[in-house]
Amino acid sequence: MNDDSPDAFRNVSRKPGMQIWTINNMQLVPVPAQGFGNFFEGDCYIVLHITEKKGSGQSADIHYWIGNSSSQDEQGAAAIYVTQLDEYLGGSPVQHREVQGSESPRFRSYFKNGLIYKKGGVASGFRHVDTNAYNVLRLLHVKGRKHVAATEVEVSWNSFNNGDIFLLDMGKAIVQWNGPQSNRREKLKAVLLAQDIRDRERGGRAQIGVVEGGNEEDSPELMKVMMAVLGQRTGQLKDAIPDDKPDQVQNASVRLYQNWVLSHCSLLFSCCQDCYIVDQRGSSVMVWKGKQASKEERREALNRAVGYIKAKNYPSSTTVEVMTEGGESAMFKHLFKSWRDKGQTQGLGSTYSLGKIAKVDQVKFDVMELHARPELAAQQRMVDDASGDVKVWRIENLELAEVNPSTYGQFYGGDCYLVLYTYQRSNQQQYILYMWQGRHATKDEITACAYQAVNVDNKYNGAPVQVRVVMGKEPRHFLAIFKGKLIIFEGGTGRPGVVNPDPGARLFQVRGTDELNTKATEVLARASSLNTNDVFLLKTDKTCYLWYGKVSAVSWSCITGCRAEFWVALGGKAPYASDKRLQREEPPHSPRLFECSNQTGQFRMTEVDDFAQSDLDEEDVMLLDTWEEIFFWVGNLANQQETKEAWNSAQEYLRTHPAGRDPDTPIIFVKQGYEPPTFTGWFNAWDPHKWSVSLIALL
Repeated sequence: MNDDSPDAFRNVSRKPGMQIWTINNMQLVPVPAQGFGNFFEGDCYIVLHITEKKGSGQSADIHYWIGNSSSQDEQGAAAIYVTQLDEYLGGSPVQHREVQGSESPRFRSYFKNGLIYKKGGVASGFRHVDTNAYNVLRLLHVKGRKHVAATEVEVSWNSFNNGDIFLLDMGKAIVQWNGPQSNRREKLKAVLLAQDIRDRERGGRAQIGVVEGGNEEDSPELMKVMMAVLGQRTGQLKDAIPDDKPDQVQNASVRLYQNWVLSHCSLLFSCCQDCYIVDQRGSSVMVWKGKQASKEERREALNRAVGYIKAKNYPSSTTVEVMTEGGESAMFKHLFKSWRDKGQTQGLGSTYSLGKIAKVDQVKFDVMELHARPELAAQQRMVDDASGDVKVWRIENLELAEVNPSTYGQFYGGDCYLVLYTYQRSNQQQYILYMWQGRHATKDEITACAYQAVNVDNKYNGAPVQVRVVMGKEPRHFLAIFKGKLIIFEGGTGRPGVVNPDPGARLFQVRGTDELNTKATEVLARASSLNTNDVFLLKTDKTCYLWYGKVSAVSWSCITGCRAEFWVALGGKAPYASDKRLQREEPPHSPRLFECSNQTGQFRMTEVDDFAQSDLDEEDVMLLDTWEEIFFWVGNLANQQETKEAWNSAQEYLRTHPAGRDPDTPIIFVKQGYEPPTFTGWFNAWDPHKWSVSLIALL
């Protein structure tokens, strides 16, 4: 093959969508759309997927798929074509190495109805798909719940087992046999795959029938068809085949290598002339190419990654991504808390560092616009303009005690509170239940807060969205409902009749731009607590002082000639923070969705790439990470053990995140059917009536 021939790509489209090629006699051969999702085990494929990004042009991914029976020559040719295609498209695509049976979530997401592994390949007579061909007889072994894969197996009862699903494809008829131990979700995904085969390969002209393996007598006609093809069944079927143990979804540490030598992450941002390898303990390997790296370095990036995997004795199926500076994948950016794209003026820093509060843009909230555009509600983290009804309880003697409305907005670090917010959406009552935990509250009080939240939730028939709020980490909407009157006291209690110790002078940091995002937080009454970005209120037994930082959100200048008493109350004048960069926004990070399930007998977290509402499984728990918040979505059929393990995993996910995420990031508990717009806005075209669709309706 010609190592520098652009002719192979002259028909490559740059329009959004997917294009697939296979390698035939070392040449690229396009695969027709009818064949998308079918992969011969003896071949290698190149998949180009181009996505239109809102307001920011296009992004492209090139996937290099390796069949288990493909030759080394084919693999080498495919790798060269991947590099050439990447250069032809300007070097911006992200390259992915995919191995049969271990494909990445992103790759599987392109084939919503599943993958089909076919025996043979070019050497055994590759044929394009003919939509009018019915001369077919094959048995497909279907596995997987989120993204299914079907493998051609021997057309015999010996191939069956009690735990999986099998499709007997006879051209004009497809019979789906469901193992007695298969579950509802697996059955549904298999039906979708059968429909896809019918519509894509048979032009919609094929009949589909379903047999429940545990009740075969209910489908006598279909069983006659199966017996005619497979013969009479003798003996018992095999037991269920357990799924392989999954890779850990997220690893605690990331090691960055340059030419096999350990280097520091900051090199990514200070040097653009080399290639680096990011190793996530073998769960994935990513190669970053600086724009000024040599042509040979860029071309060898994929081979170096493969060589690195062999040198480390990692599984051959280890995920590989190769990307160029400026074209980094969302997953890659997630590994760095302080990632900043070229030309981005904001993004460095931490939203949740102690003493710092996330900068919130001044946005006029129109209730109807937020309800009509859930994506805006999600981005702003606001379900409405915070004009709904509020009710507050405090935990007293482990029970709920109503708080006097005149003190709403005053929270003490020695207490725990429940805040119920009620608002209208589509003429229906909606609820958010905030569980605010003081930094100095006892473990018993924190436990009682969670217990009482369940009681309140039950009172409203499970409708409230529950949000865990750790003191100092209040989400935007929580701030807004107190209309700029939110005051957080470091310690003490708000219980009536209890006299708090006299702390002497008290200093409060005030940050915000309007009543929707302002709060006052008590800080140590020392000059070192001041900074020039904010306003501070100092309260002594005689006087209240307001101190305005020079670059605070308030437009006034610093008080001229602050009285000596002010500094005396703070223990003397001393240096304080004056860096304009103290108030920083979190960089934008793409949301990520994870499925949490123990349906296979062991608990696992699996990332869902390019997710949609259809990926929310009512038998499971899902985690939606929007960086600033974690949504904990519970399906109606999820079991209690699964929910408990998923809750623990959500906290572990934050604790071990390579970017050093704050473990107190708000976690929002959402039940199926009661999703707020701040959740649904992350999904394209959310359908509130989707859950009523049944399996029967799909047949």
